[in-house]
Order: sequence, then structure tokens, then C-alpha cells
Amino acid sequence: MKAIILAAGYGTRLYPLTKNKPKPMLEVKGKTIIEYILEKIFAVKDVDKIYIVTNSKFFDTIDRYIEELGMDGKIKVVNDHTETNEDRLGAIGDIAYVVNEEKIDEDVLVVAGDNLFEYSLVELVDFYREKGSTAVALYDVGDKELAQNYGIVEIDENGKMIGFEEKPENPKSTLASTGCYMFGKEDLEDIKAVLKRNSGMDNSGDFIKMLSQKKSVYGKAFREKWFDIGSFESLGKAREEYNHD
Repeated sequence: MKAIILAAGYGTRLYPLTKNKPKPMLEVKGKTIIEYILEKIFAVKDVDKIYIVTNSKFFDTIDRYIEELGMDGKIKVVNDHTETNEDRLGAIGDIAYVVNEEKIDEDVLVVAGDNLFEYSLVELVDFYREKGSTAVALYDVGDKELAQNYGIVEIDENGKMIGFEEKPENPKSTLASTGCYMFGKEDLEDIKAVLKRNSGMDNSGDFIKMLSQKKSVYGKAFREKWFDIGSFESLGKAREEYNHD
């Protein structure tokens, strides 16, 4: 099994903090977000290689950081060769890029690099194997107004996805997709196919929605903390809560 960390965004909503620093390298309680993510992935024993996909602007920064951590043997930093926010490949584009470049032909655990979470990726992988199909990690934001800010998923009593809406005006649930996915190797062909038809598909949620209309996709709701570090407000809240622990 391989793992891909998506770290090719430009973090424009967090300028000036991310003007010269990739968002996954922002610190919370003295540790970078990407280090928290790596710890979670390392707990999944079946993962034998981790790819961090980033852009030309931040490639050297992340590559040097991984080398300093002494993890460059277990982790490969991949440059998607984009240079601006306007020409970025998007989440699905970056997954497809890594799959093609590294000739991946096995199950893939994908984690968005601006995710800070306390739930177990081991449990997500186990859930994926139990269901035998694509799995998405969910978090109950517990409020319909808050749910308007996220990709919101509806699931049935078996955890099967029956609905998905991106930032809905009238959410039908409060279960947010957290940007952590388990894809089977059969899903990789669908990712490539979507990319050929629509190279502008930036949001991984759009792909999950499309995939759920074709096959069974399952969502596992976790109760542990989750922060989507996409704004100063969410970064501040994460730092406040982690510093209190």
C-alpha cells in the first residue's frame, strides 16, 4: 500500500503566513501539520512508501525538511511542476500525477496536507477492508450552519454514501468529508479517466461524488478532533485547543 499527502496548494487564504512557507509546514504546539500527518500514516503498517506531492515553489523547502527529519528513505517528495495558484493541478490532478509518475498499481491512502486530526488511519484502512470498497473519513461538525462550509456527506445505516454536496445551503447532514481517503487500485483508473475528461476537477469531493454514483463508496464517521486548516480562524482554534491539551 502507498500513501499520498497532498501538499501542492499555495495557501493564498493564509497569506502572509504561507507566502513563503507551505501550509502543511505551519506549526501547531511546536510541531508541523505534516509531521502530525506522517505519524498517523506510519501507524498503518501496510504503507511501505509515502509520497508528498507539492509544487515547484515549495519543493525544495519540503524536500529539505524531510531530509532533516531523517525520513528521506521512507518518503519521496514529488514536484508537480506547477508554479502558481492559477495553474495548480488540483487534488485529483495531483493524485493522478503521482500515480502516473511513480507507476503505482496498488491501494492508496490519500491525506490532504492541511488536515490536523486525532482519529486513527489504521481504523480507516480496516473499515475500507471490511467494506471492500472506497472509504472516506468523516467528522460530524454537529451544526447545520457550520456544515455549510464543508463537503457534506449522507450515509445509510451501513455507512454507504447516498449523498454528497459541496458547501450546501441547506445541508442534509452534518457529516463533513475530512480529506482522508482509501482508494482501491481499481479506483486509480477512474482518477485517470476523470482527469482526461476534466482536467479542471480541483476538488476531491467532486470525484468522490462521481465515484459514489458508479459504485459503493463508504464513509466512516470519527469522533476525535479534526481541523481543516484553511483559514486564520481554524488555525487559531487548532493552536488554542492543542496548547490546552
